[in-house]
Amino acid sequence: MLRLAGASLAGTAVEFYDFFAYGTAAALVLGPLFFPTFSPLAGTLAAFATFGIGFLARPLGSVVFGHIGDRYGRRPVLFLSLFLTGATTVAVGCVPPYATIGAAAPVLLLLLRFLQGLGVGGEWGGAVLLAVEHAPARRRALWSSFPQMGPSVGFLLANGLMLALSAGLSDAEFRDWGWRIPFWGAGVLAAGGLLLRSSLAETPQFQEIREPARLPLMEVARDHWRLVLLTAGALSIGYAVFYAVTTWSLAYGTVQLGVSRTVMLVCIMAAVAVEGAVTPLAALLGDRYGRRPLCLVGCTASALWMFPMIALLETAEPLLMFAGFLGAMLAFITTFAVIAAYLPELYEPRVRCTGAAVGYNLGGVLGGALTPVVATALARGDGPPWGVAAYLTGVALLSLGCFALLPETRPAPSPAETGAEPAPA
Repeated sequence: MLRLAGASLAGTAVEFYDFFAYGTAAALVLGPLFFPTFSPLAGTLAAFATFGIGFLARPLGSVVFGHIGDRYGRRPVLFLSLFLTGATTVAVGCVPPYATIGAAAPVLLLLLRFLQGLGVGGEWGGAVLLAVEHAPARRRALWSSFPQMGPSVGFLLANGLMLALSAGLSDAEFRDWGWRIPFWGAGVLAAGGLLLRSSLAETPQFQEIREPARLPLMEVARDHWRLVLLTAGALSIGYAVFYAVTTWSLAYGTVQLGVSRTVMLVCIMAAVAVEGAVTPLAALLGDRYGRRPLCLVGCTASALWMFPMIALLETAEPLLMFAGFLGAMLAFITTFAVIAAYLPELYEPRVRCTGAAVGYNLGGVLGGALTPVVATALARGDGPPWGVAAYLTGVALLSLGCFALLPETRPAPSPAETGAEPAPA
């Protein structure tokens, strides 16, 4: 299980490294480089719009790779999705700016971001099912939390490199070529991830399926459409909080508050590092007390914390900003630590790869794609962005209502765990 969990973590870390490198670049440099005819605010909005295209592609990627995973096995998904994301991320680092090739520059950026989103949309389902379908039933949340740590690791890798480049290069050097280095590094990371996954076996639960679904998406749409919509709405707060902290606040702090890139990145990275470390602990609570209770607690905490987070951000004081980000990330991971076990348990094995991935990535569209754009539009620099806090609180309440309508899936405790006498044979 350690080897399998390590392989699933490595893959999601590489995939989300690619995804987050783009998000950080969108917040810092892509606007003036690829949309120079726009005002600074409009350029940032346009850069975040290309960021959002990746989220719009993720549900399509979950359909394509979910079909492969449910029809032919989880193992092929792990290779194809990682290769696609790695190759397109390297290509993003090679796109010339608007000043060199004109309108073709943002068009190429959009296309590559779309392909990147396709790969990430398939990666999560394959990596999570690798862990879930090998894990003991009573420890599914714990073992499936390893791929859930992948986004945190990927974020720290991408932004750690961005931080080092930002601190070591002049603004002109960073804008000219420095921002491209994290994208080129994706090729090396993807090659390592593919090598690590080369010896993985197919999951036992897929091998036990006697008749794989011929058209998994059709079965999910016909029999589980309500479940897909509920899970998409439920997960939207996690995406909204994460990208409000890691992407929107980075742009807002540097542009509107005048905080240096280095200070903002350090505050955000410190909060994400703590969140990543807490992930397995929250997952253990999910194995002990259930998936649904932790999700409800996380949504409630998010709803209560959004206004304090914005107030702390507005101070522009590093320690206070870190405290605001940390509270938000802890609320986020209270829910998302158990999601990798919760979503697959909601679906039967023959359509699990499609159903779980589609619901997960539709939540990304609702929470991740919209949040940086909406938040940037609401925060125009004419006062504290309370509209952003209200928006995030509304998303949290939506997710809370959706989780309230979902069932619990934690396996029933054994007689030894409950202290009850075993039933007679």
